[in-house]
Amino acid sequence: MEMLVGVGVLVAFVFFLLVKTAVVVPQRNEFVVERLGKYRTTLGAGLHILIPFIDKVAYKRNLKEEPIDIPAQSCITADNVSMQVDGVLYLQVINAQQSAYGVEDYRYAATQLAQTSLRSAIGKIQLDNTFEARETLNMQVVDALDEATRNWGIKVLRYEIKDIEPPRTVLEAMEKQMRAEREKRAEIFRSEGERQALINLAEGQKMKMINEADGRAQEILRVAAATAEGIRKVAEALSLPGGQEAASLEVAKKYIEEFGKLAKENNTMILPGNLTDVASMVATAMSAIKQSGSFQPKPQAPSA
Repeated sequence: MEMLVGVGVLVAFVFFLLVKTAVVVPQRNEFVVERLGKYRTTLGAGLHILIPFIDKVAYKRNLKEEPIDIPAQSCITADNVSMQVDGVLYLQVINAQQSAYGVEDYRYAATQLAQTSLRSAIGKIQLDNTFEARETLNMQVVDALDEATRNWGIKVLRYEIKDIEPPRTVLEAMEKQMRAEREKRAEIFRSEGERQALINLAEGQKMKMINEADGRAQEILRVAAATAEGIRKVAEALSLPGGQEAASLEVAKKYIEEFGKLAKENNTMILPGNLTDVASMVATAMSAIKQSGSFQPKPQAPSA
C-alpha cells in the first residue's frame, strides 16, 4: 500500500515537472524566458524544455499584425475649431525581447503617442483642409510613431482616421456653404445655357438672313437671266422675215387693250384727240425696237 502511494506521488511529481519544464510555443508567437529573474532566451514556435523552478516564461508576444482602437479625442485646428477625432492603429511586434523590456506596455504607449501626434498634426491645418488631408495626417502619425518606437521592438504599419466630427454649429455653417456653392454652380450653368441659347438663336437668325439674301440674289439673277434671254429671243425674232410686221402688230394690240381698259374703268368715254396717234405710237415703238435690235450681233455666214 505504501509502495502504491509512493508511486503515485512520483508520477504526480513527474507530471508536475513536465508541466513546468515543457513549453509549446504556437506558430507566429514568441515567449521570453527568464532565469532567476534575468533574461535568458526567446523561444520560437515548437516544443521547449525548461529547467523547473529556475526558468520561467515571463512574456508572451504575438507576432501577427495587431489593430488597436484609438479612442476619440478633442483636437483643435489652426483656426481654433475643436473637433472629435478617432482612429485605428495597426502595429506588429518584430522583437519580443525589446517589446518586453523596452517599454512597460507597448499598446498603451503607442495609443498615447498616436493621440498626441494626431493632435499636433491637426493643429497645423485649417478646418476646411482636415477632411481632404486625411491621407497626409495618417502618414504624419505613422512617421512620428515609427521614429519613437524603434527601441520598443514594434513596427507601426499604418494609422487610419475613422471619423472626424466637428461641432454642430460648424456642420451647419459648412452645410450652408455647400448649399450656397451648389446654388452658385446651378446659376452659372443656367446663365451659360441662356447665353449659349442666345448665341445659337443669333447664329440661326444670321444664317436665315444669309439664306434669304442668297435666295433673293439667286432670284434676281434668274429674273435677269430670263429677261436677257427674252430680249435675245426678241432680237432674234425681229431679224427673221416678217419679224418687224409681227412686232408692229403686237405693239398695236397692246396699245388698244390698254386703251380699252382705261375706257372701262371711267364713266366718261375717253377718245384720243387724234386717232392717228395709234399709228404714230406704233411707228415710234417699232423705231425703238429696230434701234435696240441693231445692237444684237448678226449671225455670220458660214465660211466657204
